[in-house]
Amino acid sequence: MKQREAGSSLGGGSVRGASARRATRPPLERPTPLRERVYEAIAEMIVTRELKPGEHLVENELARDLGVSRQPVREALQRLQTEGWVDLRPGHGAFVHVPTDEEADQLLAVRAMLESESARLAAKYATAEHLEELRALLRAGEEAVAADDQADMVTANAALHAHVVSISGNRVLTNLIASVERRVRWYYLPIARSRGKDAWDEHAGIIDAIEEKNSRRAATQMRQHAERTRELYHEWREEVAAERA
Repeated sequence: MKQREAGSSLGGGSVRGASARRATRPPLERPTPLRERVYEAIAEMIVTRELKPGEHLVENELARDLGVSRQPVREALQRLQTEGWVDLRPGHGAFVHVPTDEEADQLLAVRAMLESESARLAAKYATAEHLEELRALLRAGEEAVAADDQADMVTANAALHAHVVSISGNRVLTNLIASVERRVRWYYLPIARSRGKDAWDEHAGIIDAIEEKNSRRAATQMRQHAERTRELYHEWREEVAAERA
Protein backbone atom coordinates (compact mmCIF):
# COMPACT_ATOMS: atom_id res chain seq x y z
CA MET A 1 0.00 0.00 0.00
CA LYS A 2 2.77 2.43 0.93
CA GLN A 3 4.59 1.67 -2.30
CA ARG A 4 1.46 2.39 -4.35
CA GLU A 5 0.90 5.62 -2.44
CA ALA A 6 4.50 6.63 -2.96
CA GLY A 7 4.29 5.81 -6.64
CA SER A 8 1.06 7.77 -6.91
CA SER A 9 2.61 10.71 -5.12
CA LEU A 10 5.70 10.65 -7.30
CA GLY A 11 3.63 10.28 -10.45
CA GLY A 12 1.38 13.18 -9.45
CA GLY A 13 4.37 15.35 -8.65
CA SER A 14 5.92 14.54 -12.00
CA VAL A 15 2.75 15.47 -13.88
CA ARG A 16 2.34 18.72 -11.97
CA GLY A 17 5.96 19.58 -12.57
CA ALA A 18 5.63 18.97 -16.28
CA SER A 19 2.45 21.07 -16.39
CA ALA A 20 4.17 23.91 -14.61
CA ARG A 21 7.06 23.79 -17.08
CA ARG A 22 4.66 23.80 -20.03
CA ALA A 23 2.73 26.74 -18.59
CA THR A 24 5.83 28.93 -18.66
CA ARG A 25 6.29 28.55 -22.40
CA PRO A 26 5.20 31.48 -24.58
CA PRO A 27 1.99 30.92 -26.57
CA LEU A 28 2.37 29.83 -30.15
CA GLU A 29 1.87 32.60 -32.68
CA ARG A 30 -0.55 31.68 -35.40
CA PRO A 31 -0.85 33.77 -38.55
CA THR A 32 -4.33 35.06 -39.29
CA PRO A 33 -5.99 32.77 -41.88
CA LEU A 34 -6.08 34.30 -45.34
CA ARG A 35 -9.87 34.08 -45.51
CA GLU A 36 -10.10 36.15 -42.31
CA ARG A 37 -7.79 38.83 -43.69
CA VAL A 38 -9.77 38.97 -46.94
CA TYR A 39 -13.02 39.21 -44.97
CA GLU A 40 -11.66 42.10 -42.88
CA ALA A 41 -10.34 43.89 -45.96
CA ILE A 42 -13.64 43.70 -47.86
CA ALA A 43 -15.66 44.62 -44.76
CA GLU A 44 -13.55 47.76 -44.28
CA MET A 45 -13.89 48.63 -47.97
CA ILE A 46 -17.66 48.52 -47.46
CA VAL A 47 -17.61 50.52 -44.21
CA THR A 48 -15.44 53.25 -45.71
CA ARG A 49 -17.67 53.21 -48.82
CA GLU A 50 -14.79 52.41 -51.11
CA LEU A 51 -17.32 49.76 -52.10
CA LYS A 52 -20.60 51.65 -52.23
CA PRO A 53 -24.07 50.37 -51.28
CA GLY A 54 -25.57 48.56 -54.27
CA GLU A 55 -22.20 48.08 -55.98
CA HIS A 56 -21.68 44.81 -57.86
CA LEU A 57 -18.90 42.75 -56.28
CA VAL A 58 -16.98 40.78 -58.87
CA GLU A 59 -14.86 37.98 -57.38
CA ASN A 60 -12.14 38.23 -60.03
CA GLU A 61 -11.74 41.97 -59.52
CA LEU A 62 -11.65 41.73 -55.74
CA ALA A 63 -9.14 38.86 -55.91
CA ARG A 64 -6.93 40.89 -58.22
CA ASP A 65 -7.15 44.03 -56.07
CA LEU A 66 -6.34 42.08 -52.90
CA GLY A 67 -3.67 39.91 -54.50
CA VAL A 68 -5.33 36.61 -53.62
CA SER A 69 -7.15 33.77 -55.36
CA ARG A 70 -10.91 33.70 -55.81
CA GLN A 71 -11.51 31.08 -53.10
CA PRO A 72 -10.92 33.28 -50.00
CA VAL A 73 -12.88 36.07 -51.69
CA ARG A 74 -15.81 33.71 -52.25
CA GLU A 75 -15.65 32.57 -48.60
CA ALA A 76 -15.48 36.18 -47.40
CA LEU A 77 -18.51 37.17 -49.48
CA GLN A 78 -20.52 34.27 -48.10
CA ARG A 79 -19.70 35.35 -44.54
CA LEU A 80 -20.49 38.98 -45.34
CA GLN A 81 -23.81 37.87 -46.78
CA THR A 82 -24.59 36.02 -43.54
CA GLU A 83 -23.81 39.15 -41.54
CA GLY A 84 -25.93 41.40 -43.74
CA TRP A 85 -23.17 43.34 -45.50
CA VAL A 86 -23.61 41.69 -48.88
CA ASP A 87 -26.61 40.47 -50.87
CA LEU A 88 -26.09 37.34 -53.01
CA ARG A 89 -28.56 37.28 -55.88
CA PRO A 90 -28.86 33.99 -57.79
CA GLY A 91 -27.88 34.48 -61.38
CA HIS A 92 -26.63 38.00 -60.81
CA GLY A 93 -23.83 37.75 -58.24
CA ALA A 94 -22.93 39.65 -55.08
CA PHE A 95 -23.83 43.25 -54.27
CA VAL A 96 -23.05 45.54 -51.35
CA HIS A 97 -26.16 45.65 -49.18
CA VAL A 98 -28.24 48.85 -49.36
CA PRO A 99 -29.46 49.53 -45.82
CA THR A 100 -33.14 50.34 -45.42
CA ASP A 101 -34.33 53.26 -43.31
CA GLU A 102 -35.82 50.76 -40.86
CA GLU A 103 -32.51 48.91 -40.44
CA ALA A 104 -30.61 52.13 -39.78
CA ASP A 105 -33.28 53.45 -37.42
CA GLN A 106 -33.35 50.27 -35.35
CA LEU A 107 -29.59 49.99 -35.03
CA LEU A 108 -29.02 53.67 -34.22
CA ALA A 109 -31.85 53.58 -31.67
CA VAL A 110 -30.25 50.61 -29.91
CA ARG A 111 -26.89 52.34 -30.06
CA ALA A 112 -28.41 55.41 -28.33
CA MET A 113 -29.63 53.26 -25.44
CA LEU A 114 -26.38 51.34 -25.04
CA GLU A 115 -24.13 54.38 -25.21
CA SER A 116 -26.33 56.34 -22.83
CA GLU A 117 -25.74 53.61 -20.25
CA SER A 118 -22.01 53.55 -21.01
CA ALA A 119 -21.80 57.31 -20.36
CA ARG A 120 -23.72 56.94 -17.10
CA LEU A 121 -21.27 54.31 -15.87
CA ALA A 122 -18.25 56.21 -17.19
CA ALA A 123 -19.23 59.17 -15.02
CA LYS A 124 -19.04 56.87 -11.99
CA TYR A 125 -15.70 55.24 -12.76
CA ALA A 126 -13.63 57.68 -14.83
CA THR A 127 -10.15 58.40 -13.51
CA ALA A 128 -7.88 61.34 -14.28
CA GLU A 129 -6.07 59.19 -16.84
CA HIS A 130 -9.37 58.30 -18.55
CA LEU A 131 -10.33 61.95 -18.77
CA GLU A 132 -6.93 62.89 -20.16
CA GLU A 133 -7.39 60.36 -22.96
CA LEU A 134 -10.92 61.57 -23.66
CA ARG A 135 -9.64 65.14 -23.97
CA ALA A 136 -6.91 63.98 -26.35
CA LEU A 137 -9.48 62.21 -28.52
CA LEU A 138 -11.65 65.32 -28.43
CA ARG A 139 -8.74 67.41 -29.72
CA ALA A 140 -8.10 64.87 -32.48
CA GLY A 141 -11.72 65.13 -33.59
CA GLU A 142 -11.69 68.92 -33.52
CA GLU A 143 -8.51 68.92 -35.60
CA ALA A 144 -10.13 66.56 -38.13
CA VAL A 145 -13.11 68.92 -38.41
CA ALA A 146 -10.80 71.91 -38.88
CA ALA A 147 -8.93 70.03 -41.63
CA ASP A 148 -12.24 68.83 -43.18
CA ASP A 149 -10.84 65.29 -43.06
CA GLN A 150 -13.88 63.03 -43.23
CA ALA A 151 -12.02 59.77 -42.60
CA ASP A 152 -10.27 61.16 -39.51
CA MET A 153 -13.58 62.52 -38.20
CA VAL A 154 -15.06 59.04 -38.35
CA THR A 155 -11.98 57.42 -36.79
CA ALA A 156 -11.81 59.94 -33.94
CA ASN A 157 -15.54 59.68 -33.31
CA ALA A 158 -15.37 55.89 -33.07
CA ALA A 159 -12.31 56.04 -30.81
CA LEU A 160 -13.91 58.51 -28.41
CA HIS A 161 -17.13 56.52 -28.11
CA ALA A 162 -15.15 53.30 -27.66
CA HIS A 163 -13.14 54.88 -24.84
CA VAL A 164 -16.31 55.96 -23.02
CA VAL A 165 -17.55 52.38 -23.29
CA SER A 166 -14.26 50.97 -21.98
CA ILE A 167 -14.40 53.31 -18.97
CA SER A 168 -17.84 51.91 -18.07
CA GLY A 169 -16.20 48.62 -17.06
CA ASN A 170 -19.27 46.63 -18.13
CA ARG A 171 -18.10 43.72 -20.28
CA VAL A 172 -21.55 42.81 -21.55
CA LEU A 173 -22.18 46.40 -22.59
CA THR A 174 -18.76 46.55 -24.23
CA ASN A 175 -19.44 43.40 -26.24
CA LEU A 176 -22.88 44.57 -27.32
CA ILE A 177 -21.60 47.93 -28.54
CA ALA A 178 -18.61 46.31 -30.25
CA SER A 179 -21.02 44.13 -32.23
CA VAL A 180 -22.63 47.22 -33.83
CA GLU A 181 -19.60 49.56 -33.95
CA ARG A 182 -18.62 48.75 -37.53
CA ARG A 183 -22.14 49.30 -38.83
CA VAL A 184 -22.40 52.58 -36.91
CA ARG A 185 -19.25 53.78 -38.70
CA TRP A 186 -20.86 52.80 -42.00
CA TYR A 187 -23.90 54.92 -41.25
CA TYR A 188 -21.88 57.79 -39.77
CA LEU A 189 -19.44 58.31 -42.65
CA PRO A 190 -21.80 60.12 -45.08
CA ILE A 191 -22.97 62.55 -42.37
CA ALA A 192 -19.63 63.14 -40.64
CA ARG A 193 -19.14 66.48 -42.35
CA SER A 194 -22.68 67.69 -41.70
CA ARG A 195 -22.34 66.71 -38.03
CA GLY A 196 -19.05 68.62 -38.03
CA LYS A 197 -18.32 70.95 -35.13
CA ASP A 198 -21.71 70.35 -33.47
CA ALA A 199 -20.83 66.70 -32.82
CA TRP A 200 -17.59 67.65 -31.12
CA ASP A 201 -19.23 70.37 -29.05
CA GLU A 202 -21.64 67.67 -27.88
CA HIS A 203 -18.71 65.36 -27.12
CA ALA A 204 -17.15 68.13 -25.01
CA GLY A 205 -20.36 68.43 -22.99
CA ILE A 206 -20.45 64.67 -22.40
CA ILE A 207 -16.84 64.68 -21.23
CA ASP A 208 -17.57 67.60 -18.87
CA ALA A 209 -20.46 65.65 -17.33
CA ILE A 210 -18.25 62.57 -16.93
CA GLU A 211 -15.53 64.67 -15.29
CA GLU A 212 -18.08 66.16 -12.89
CA LYS A 213 -19.28 62.63 -11.97
CA ASN A 214 -22.78 63.64 -13.05
CA SER A 215 -24.10 60.29 -14.24
CA ARG A 216 -27.58 61.52 -15.09
CA ARG A 217 -26.37 64.42 -17.22
CA ALA A 218 -23.74 62.27 -18.95
CA ALA A 219 -26.40 59.70 -19.89
CA THR A 220 -28.87 62.33 -21.06
CA GLN A 221 -26.33 64.17 -23.18
CA MET A 222 -25.04 60.95 -24.75
CA ARG A 223 -28.57 59.88 -25.65
CA GLN A 224 -29.33 63.29 -27.18
CA HIS A 225 -26.04 63.16 -29.09
CA ALA A 226 -26.80 59.71 -30.50
CA GLU A 227 -30.37 60.69 -31.35
CA ARG A 228 -29.14 63.74 -33.25
CA THR A 229 -26.88 61.49 -35.31
CA ARG A 230 -29.86 59.27 -36.07
CA GLU A 231 -31.96 62.28 -37.14
CA LEU A 232 -29.24 63.61 -39.43
CA TYR A 233 -28.76 60.20 -41.02
CA HIS A 234 -32.45 60.11 -41.96
CA GLU A 235 -32.28 63.69 -43.27
CA TRP A 236 -29.34 62.69 -45.45
CA ARG A 237 -31.23 59.66 -46.77
CA GLU A 238 -34.19 61.86 -47.66
CA GLU A 239 -31.92 64.29 -49.52
CA VAL A 240 -30.35 61.44 -51.49
CA ALA A 241 -33.78 60.04 -52.38
CA ALA A 242 -34.98 63.46 -53.50
CA GLU A 243 -31.93 63.91 -55.73
CA ARG A 244 -32.58 60.57 -57.39
CA ALA A 245 -36.27 61.23 -57.92
